[in-house]
Amino acid sequence: MRSVEEHQRVVAELIRPRAAASVPLEHAQGLALADDVVAPLSLPVFDNSAMDGYAVRAEDTAAATPDHPIVLPVAEDIPAGRTEELTLQPATAHRIMTGAPVPAGATAIVPVEATDGGVASVAIRQQATAGKHIRLAGEDVTAGTTVLSKGQIVTPATLGLAAALGLAELHVLPPQRVLVISTGSELVTPGTPLQPGQIYESNSVMLAGAVRDAGATVVATATAGDDVAQFRAILDRHAAPEYHVDLIITSGGVSAGAYEVVKDAFGPSGQADEGVEFVKVAMQPGMPQGVGRVAGTPIVTLPGNPVSALVSFEVFIRPPLRRAMGLPDPYRPHRAAVLTETLTSPRGKRQFRRAVLNKETGEVTSYGPPASHHLRWLALANGLLDIPEDTVEVSAGTQLQVWDLT
Repeated sequence: MRSVEEHQRVVAELIRPRAAASVPLEHAQGLALADDVVAPLSLPVFDNSAMDGYAVRAEDTAAATPDHPIVLPVAEDIPAGRTEELTLQPATAHRIMTGAPVPAGATAIVPVEATDGGVASVAIRQQATAGKHIRLAGEDVTAGTTVLSKGQIVTPATLGLAAALGLAELHVLPPQRVLVISTGSELVTPGTPLQPGQIYESNSVMLAGAVRDAGATVVATATAGDDVAQFRAILDRHAAPEYHVDLIITSGGVSAGAYEVVKDAFGPSGQADEGVEFVKVAMQPGMPQGVGRVAGTPIVTLPGNPVSALVSFEVFIRPPLRRAMGLPDPYRPHRAAVLTETLTSPRGKRQFRRAVLNKETGEVTSYGPPASHHLRWLALANGLLDIPEDTVEVSAGTQLQVWDLT
């Protein structure tokens, strides 16, 4: 059987970044910058007022006190957005609003609270300090400096800075576009009455959620019965060039029984024309796996049991998917924790068991049976116990690695 590490390498080599692209700011959040961002202008763009008040020459207010205010005529009214270039004459004031351009000749802003708020003339009750309440051009950003770095993730603050610099687009690594197909003639859509022998289809919803949680985009989800022609038709339709699919994920149809539609579609030998290879991986759950290309598009075929499918996604797909998008922390955090019970594990297989990790005490407890159809326990777990493949029993008190799923 193939080791987990070897299959991880095979899958990782298949998933590659998309070409960097410039996208509108509203579509860039959460993506990684493909290049450094150099400021095309300075911020602030011009000297502007930090307060609602009056632009003055500081020396004209030297004698002002609360008991003996000085009175200056108000020569101009400057709201934010006024575009004329104004000049303040000596012994006058300009009423000015926050963010408005400071007129030439002004050396300070007197807050409106230190005045009588006059319109034609203003009584100023305190001496102004030169430079006070003036935001100088370039004091935040100087034109020509690198303000954002390649690989940085676009956040709301990043978007705000880009917009303030007049940038309408950012050059980013686009999200991977993923097609998810679930297979099995027994599957029906939730909300539909069940017939004998049928079950509700859950894998496509679950795996699509995992894809989005990893930061990628789900192009479509689909369900195919155990019919090769139907499965092929879904592939042909959704994996067409106009969908720009970067990765296909299937679940089911890869085991050793009859009616294994994915294997039947690509050849049970594992060497079909598309190069899809079916292997056994030394792990529990998730032993039957497949990987390759369909008409040039990477495909990873996962087992059909829900727990096997999601654990396989975590082990094999999530890390290279995030790396291909330049996203941080491709791997779930691995934490050392002390086992509270004695567990057994199958010889020769690396076991990933659902677990509850107590981060305060540093202890971990397995959660639910190890069988791959017990989805309820995975839904309530916050970690995966990683038990090495050469281990058949782990005693209580042993320190193990736990994949933190939170």
